[in-house]
Amino acid sequence: MMSNYILGQIKHKALRLSVRQGLYQIALPLFRSRARKIKHPKSNLGLIKNPMSDCWPGKANQGSKILDGDFEFLGKIIHQSNRPWLVQDASDSWIENVAGFDWLDDLRAVGTDTARIKIRELILLWIKTQEFEKQNLAWKPEITGRRLANWLGHREFLSTRADIDFINEFESSILRQTLFLRQVEKLIGPGFNRIETYKGLILSSLSISNKRLLKKWCKNIDREIAQQILVDGGHISRNPATLLMFLRHLIDIRSALKNSNEDISEIIQHTIDKISPMIRFFRHGDGGLALFNGSDENEGWLIDIILGRSEARGNPINSTPHIGFERLEANRTLLLIDTGNSPPINFDIGSHAGALSFEMSVGKERIITNCGAHIGAIDSWSEVQRTTAAHSTITVEDLNSAELLRKSGIGTRPHSVQAKRQEGDGNVWIDASLTGYGGNKIVNHHRRIYLAANGNDVRGEDKITGKDSQKFIARFHLHPTVRASMVGHADTVLIRTPRGLGWRFKSSGGAVSLQEGVYLGLSGQIKRTEQIVVSSVTKGETGQIRWAISRVDS
Repeated sequence: MMSNYILGQIKHKALRLSVRQGLYQIALPLFRSRARKIKHPKSNLGLIKNPMSDCWPGKANQGSKILDGDFEFLGKIIHQSNRPWLVQDASDSWIENVAGFDWLDDLRAVGTDTARIKIRELILLWIKTQEFEKQNLAWKPEITGRRLANWLGHREFLSTRADIDFINEFESSILRQTLFLRQVEKLIGPGFNRIETYKGLILSSLSISNKRLLKKWCKNIDREIAQQILVDGGHISRNPATLLMFLRHLIDIRSALKNSNEDISEIIQHTIDKISPMIRFFRHGDGGLALFNGSDENEGWLIDIILGRSEARGNPINSTPHIGFERLEANRTLLLIDTGNSPPINFDIGSHAGALSFEMSVGKERIITNCGAHIGAIDSWSEVQRTTAAHSTITVEDLNSAELLRKSGIGTRPHSVQAKRQEGDGNVWIDASLTGYGGNKIVNHHRRIYLAANGNDVRGEDKITGKDSQKFIARFHLHPTVRASMVGHADTVLIRTPRGLGWRFKSSGGAVSLQEGVYLGLSGQIKRTEQIVVSSVTKGETGQIRWAISRVDS
């Protein structure tokens, strides 16, 4: 059995290999070697002006910590360090966060000459200790593109009153990194990483006023938009956080083009207008994002700013058949349901096996959630959070609804995931079906969810068909701010929100229990919580659980 599993993993990973990826790995050292040979630009790069005048707001308190030598990202803090990119006991995500220089926003928020000097010191240290090292994480094309965008975006601030030696080193490094990206971009495999790569190249081309290359990179961005953004405005990865970052990058590109008096393609503008309503689709009442396919909550205030700068006013739609989600809203109650299959190969890296999972919130309070995605300094949660059991849906025989490839994407996936929406008198029904659970052709999951017009009554029905005596479990992960307790008979759980609202969970067709859980929806944080678990078994090739969540008068 184990050998079959290993062979399956090897087979699916082999399908992802391409000539382009092989050439990329071979050519990477050569491209970096060529870039290193450029010691100083010919006379001067001639950076004409800052292509981005609208930087994103940083956190001055975080910037003050960096001034003291303390770097804190994704829940991990490194004290008294001027070289955080050389840390050994941190995850790839942590190192990439440091090497991308997003934290320049925080130092800029401090706004002092001391902060400027600190930025210059850190950039020079990076050039000295990292640029000529063999550390591949910092030189991944998307991280290099991100770093270029951040350096160029903050150039005016960090260069004020800088000496000529710093300017020469800074501009030489920009030239080396730009050359590296120009050489490697054709070998980058499909995926979101192309967006950050082309963004860095666009800003660099604007800075040196190279219209020929600018036209090329803008054309490439338009091509990526056509491939990655679906008709309803969702991202092909089905990850709300990825969609938010895509929107942010497009806003930056539009702003840079506008500030440089360059034409903005209709495709970029139309896509911004199309994505913004989808971001609103995925927001709960607290302003954060729903937790599907690797997304975390993000920060509501920052999402507000991103949407404001998008200048797109479209309201969210209720049904997104292309990306595969449903939004049910009545009174102050909101349900978001995953009714889509796994993303295609190359866009499924880090995807979750959470088909037919749902989240529920009332006003600004989340009640039922998925576990979320912990992107932290340690990678120990990276595989667990992707499992079906980490989502508010059904697991069959403790298996995943889609095969998870370790540190990669999805292997065998359901044959189909479909949904039908019905509405009447303000009530909404969703009939969703997953055919071929875990790739098994005869095992199916059918989920029906109903939301009453007054928002006080949610009902569900989960049916498993296929084999006799199959164990299956319905999980309802609770947000860490709510409290739950078993009451009365063993089929009822009372849920109490922080504001004192009461909800009663009641189920039939299985044994109800309250178990420990974990919440990974806040960046860098791991919070204990609880989950309602309903366990059952099929009889005569069919099993069914019915459940209801209803408002309790205070």
